[in-house]
Amino acid sequence: MSTSIDELGAIDALGALAQRTRLKVFRALLAAHPQGIPAGEIATTCGVPHNTMSSHLAILSRAGLAQADRQGRTIFYRADLEGFHRLVGFLTNDCCQGRPELCAPVPEPLATTTCCIMETADV
Repeated sequence: MSTSIDELGAIDALGALAQRTRLKVFRALLAAHPQGIPAGEIATTCGVPHNTMSSHLAILSRAGLAQADRQGRTIFYRADLEGFHRLVGFLTNDCCQGRPELCAPVPEPLATTTCCIMETADV
């Protein structure tokens, strides 16, 4: 799998997140990672019909932000952290013209996360 994302991939990912329900779902998937959440539970929690949630999850999956895993009759979704890292890496790649000291301090949520994007090589 590629460790980088191109401009069109970034636009797809950002477009997928640019909708209230999908952003809420993606954040829930990140919070539940790595276990994942059954699709039906996501729909119920968000108060969205199952067929509508299926569309939202498909959009997140096509954008490289979610992965599906079938376990028997249930489909579990989890955040695709590699896709998320690629997106964040694309957004920060040209930060401060390659001089990270200009960007300091690192925003608190990025500095304290255990899955920091800095761990991903060649983003």
